[in-house]
Amino acid sequence: MNTDNIKRKWLNVPYANQSPAQKLDIYLPDEGGGPFPVICEFHGGAWLFGDKYDIQQVPILRGLKRGYAVVCANYRLSGEALFPSQIFDCKAVIRFARSNAQKFHFDGSRIAVWGASAGAHLASLLGTSIGIKELEDLSMGNADTSSAVQAVVDWCGPCDNFIKMDEQFKLSGLGVADHSLPDSPESKLLGKHIVKAPKLVEFASPKTYANKNIPPFFIQHGSHDQVVPVEQSINFAVALSQAAGADKVTLEVIPGMLHHGDPAWDSVEMSDKVFKFLDQNL
Repeated sequence: MNTDNIKRKWLNVPYANQSPAQKLDIYLPDEGGGPFPVICEFHGGAWLFGDKYDIQQVPILRGLKRGYAVVCANYRLSGEALFPSQIFDCKAVIRFARSNAQKFHFDGSRIAVWGASAGAHLASLLGTSIGIKELEDLSMGNADTSSAVQAVVDWCGPCDNFIKMDEQFKLSGLGVADHSLPDSPESKLLGKHIVKAPKLVEFASPKTYANKNIPPFFIQHGSHDQVVPVEQSINFAVALSQAAGADKVTLEVIPGMLHHGDPAWDSVEMSDKVFKFLDQNL
């Protein structure tokens, strides 16, 4: 990804000091003094790979022309650290952004999170687990600052329950039922074979923390996703609606769409839907 055309940016800014992975990139609209509402993006990649500077960020960076500041953050991958380290990092990103709002021309009261696949799992967990002490490490910095977010964009995230994924694929006839293997990305994330650790799976599930105080959620999932079953988003949206009311949750199942990585996800049409949601809710 090339960001040379973006005039105002700060790259590889440390937001914590426990790992070289704990860095973020900041992009501002070319003009204006702000304060700008913020979109924090967390990349996908099965919690195993991916980077804040890869092509996944292209749709999010379109927000610059709509008056949003964009923060793209790396987090510790599962090969380096087990869950909940990843959500610790994501919450540290939010606290850092809010604590440094004046320096970077952010509106610290208007922070949205956006992720795809594994990144959507983390973004959704940010939205549902506000105030859950077990999912936050305040020793990472800015401990007196809230990690609450004001809107969540979930693109095809595994946000229901990891253990259900294979059965959901068997019922639909889509995808390969390999999520419950001992060496699956989900098992690697948790450091345990997921079928033998149901309580740990629940601990890592955004659905577990659904409550009446969640921010607005916009969930999009392809009907023919062969990596994360669409039922993960359907069940998650139902749980959020039951906890907080249907007005807090927008679910769009896109006919024929595959998993993130399908070029259709990068279309202007897709990102425009997200920005319409953010314009209305942030």
